[in-house]
Amino acid sequence: MTIDFSKFSDGLVPAIVQDARTKNVLMLGYMNEEAYSKTLETQRVTFYSRSKERLWTKGEESSNYLDLVDIKIDCDQDSLLVLAEPTGPVCHKGTDTCWGERNRAQYGFLSHLEDVIRDRKDNLEDNPDSYVASLFKKGINKVAQKVGEEAVEVIIEAKDDNDLLFLNESADLLFHFMVLLRAKGFGLHSVEKTLMARHK
Repeated sequence: MTIDFSKFSDGLVPAIVQDARTKNVLMLGYMNEEAYSKTLETQRVTFYSRSKERLWTKGEESSNYLDLVDIKIDCDQDSLLVLAEPTGPVCHKGTDTCWGERNRAQYGFLSHLEDVIRDRKDNLEDNPDSYVASLFKKGINKVAQKVGEEAVEVIIEAKDDNDLLFLNESADLLFHFMVLLRAKGFGLHSVEKTLMARHK
């Protein structure tokens, strides 16, 4: 399938840029046929700048390039989804995205839970009744011990046929492991990065 630039009188098609790893939307630009061809040729995302009226490679001044991973064409052949790896902030204002958001991996509810755990660790005295804060106050050994205890519970439940108990213990293990990660100064993205490095 090829893009149909003739659908638009100015020959420009919208190009939505998405981080190939985090899947976050980074920016919106426009490509004409020449910009599209140059992007494929150089493997660096190039747009047609309507204000400058010329081709414009993202990062040509800032060195914050968008390295091309893939380009997908929509069902009507009149817009592009550009998958890229950013080498720095994407927005000219210095933010990760043109919407002012951080470009970090999202793990659904686990990302929310990770934020809560981080907040409890950073504000121990503000959360006197928090179970998570109490774990951090007891130190790394106690947190590590809880992970070990929950791991044993998961193994025990895995040998039985009660799926609900197995999932409950699995949730407990994952939760306490996330607390341990934060206690060590890491997060889920650190584990993801390690796994990705192993993946050949």
